[in-house]
Amino acid sequence: MSTPSRRLREPEVNTTYLLGRAHKLLNQRIQEAVAAAGHPIRPAHSAVFVNIDRAGSRLTQLAERAAMSPQAMGELVDDLVRRGYLERVPDPADRRAKLIVLTDLGYDALQAAFDTILDIEAELVAELGAGGLATMQRALRRLAEED
Repeated sequence: MSTPSRRLREPEVNTTYLLGRAHKLLNQRIQEAVAAAGHPIRPAHSAVFVNIDRAGSRLTQLAERAAMSPQAMGELVDDLVRRGYLERVPDPADRRAKLIVLTDLGYDALQAAFDTILDIEAELVAELGAGGLATMQRALRRLAEED
């Protein structure tokens, strides 16, 4: 039975909620801008675009960086290959292996995302100042490095 008058020790500001909400809204903004630029890719595809090396990546690298199973990453990669955003090419370091590389269409989609990210960062500088943004980025890097 619940007790409506039970006292909870709550944070004054729920920072984790705010970070999650900001992440959701910013990702949505980026996705909408990428779609408006002619690239109707799914939000899940960002796991590929965020983690792929410009010279190409192996599927196992992408999966590890995205904290996904190779099978799940493989499905995303297969979909993006079918859509023309990626291709598989022989790995020059090991001809038996394949690298996943961006096509011109993939670079165009990535640039549309980066353009929006640059706009968002300019808005953050206007709101926080350059020093404030740098402080926030340092704190977020530290949080992101904690596993």
